[in-house]
Amino acid sequence: MNKRPYDICNKVIVALNVLVFLVLDLMGDTESGSFMYGHGAMFPDAVLVDGEWYRLITCMFVHFGIRHVANNMLILFFLGDNLERVLGHVKYVVLYLLSGLGGSALSLIYMVRTGDYAVSGGASGAIFGVIGALIYIVVRNRGRLENLTARRLIFMAVLSLYYGFTATGVDNLAHVGGLVCGFLLAILLYRKKPVRTGTEYRTGL
Repeated sequence: MNKRPYDICNKVIVALNVLVFLVLDLMGDTESGSFMYGHGAMFPDAVLVDGEWYRLITCMFVHFGIRHVANNMLILFFLGDNLERVLGHVKYVVLYLLSGLGGSALSLIYMVRTGDYAVSGGASGAIFGVIGALIYIVVRNRGRLENLTARRLIFMAVLSLYYGFTATGVDNLAHVGGLVCGFLLAILLYRKKPVRTGTEYRTGL
């Protein structure tokens, strides 16, 4: 009997991000702000003045250089599979996209309020959404889920946020927005499976 491909959507998302990067890298300089702006990255004036709202989504699939895409996709490859197996395909994709959108939106709001405009992109908002969702789910499952623990996930989130706030050129608000959105969406989307005891079913705590 063939094993059901529980985590196929996460693998497709990873492959899509890598494919987009490879195509853009062949076309030009993926570390150039102007080049990335011309290929879907987010910039406040483009969204608010030109009405290019689609950039809040497309910016999630463009990465600035090989290290950027490699770091993001390694994290997503290992953590996204865990979340998709728990939520299912549709809920996982919804949470991933909405977390990324939430991160992009918070980043946009921050840039407008501070006037500190920058061309931005990357899947990190959505990835922090995956981390936020897993933190909630692991806590609901008494501190452990498969090979993940609440302590490990929280440490990863805190360390990543600390690195972002102490480094330059990192869209920290996208990280925070994605983390919060992922956590809140998990509250709405996650349901523990009933636990069978004898001939009856009981819902897990």
